[in-house]
Amino acid sequence: MKNLKLGLIASGIVLGALVTQGASAQGKGKGPAAPAAPAAPAATLSPTAAQDLRSGDEGKVRAALDDVRMVGKSKAGSAIAPVVAEVLTKGLSLALTEAALDTLGDLEVEGTSPVIASYLQHRNVKIRQAAVKALLHTKGAVAVRGLRRALGDQDAMVRGVAATGLGTLKAKDAVPDLFLALEHRVNEAASSIGMLCAAAECDQLSGKVGRLPFDVMSGGIEQILFRPTAEVNDDTKIKMIGKLRELGTPETNKFLRDVAKRFPKDASARVKQALDQAVAATGGAL
Repeated sequence: MKNLKLGLIASGIVLGALVTQGASAQGKGKGPAAPAAPAAPAATLSPTAAQDLRSGDEGKVRAALDDVRMVGKSKAGSAIAPVVAEVLTKGLSLALTEAALDTLGDLEVEGTSPVIASYLQHRNVKIRQAAVKALLHTKGAVAVRGLRRALGDQDAMVRGVAATGLGTLKAKDAVPDLFLALEHRVNEAASSIGMLCAAAECDQLSGKVGRLPFDVMSGGIEQILFRPTAEVNDDTKIKMIGKLRELGTPETNKFLRDVAKRFPKDASARVKQALDQAVAATGGAL
């Protein structure tokens, strides 16, 4: 009987200790995870958004555009985008036209690209700038055609955004247009050519090394060197490295050292060897 009592007392002590440890652990944040906070509700449109957009009242239209931009790329945004395009087609003040173009860019609905592209011919440069930026987001074949035309715009920003956008949208058919733009000092075209060029076109870009300023060419060269082998073969990359090696300037050495340091470890050993040799040959070690 005495042993039984001692056993019960010991069990009670152990149980108490376990309860205390459990409470202590929970107090330190080691207990069961707290339930996740509920997701924030999706932004919704005012029930009168479409009516306000069509109202012709500048204050209501502006407020409605602000409301629409809040929903962004969403089901609600896709539903209201044709209404924004509709009122844009009918005509708005310059300020509202720019706001409507920005809004369509935020909604990212490809079907609105034709309306946006029509504003690339507008007399006001801010409107053309807004249109070319919106097309980067709405995408599609119409957007690509518009960006190709915009490479010849009078405004440098429009030309530069168009050149960058063609690379972003993977518009490989636009490479000849980008070369022409590069010849006309649209410097952003070099990087997009590097992103898109096939082997012969990459060699064509390589041929401009030493003819165009290096700070213009470097973006396109870097794009080529870091593209997967399936897109640009080793021979094309090594030929490009050879062109830089021939230049042998401190600027190219710095560029080559930077590329060699960042070159992926699992990428081509041949290209990495060519980089290392070019670094050494142009006067600097890694």
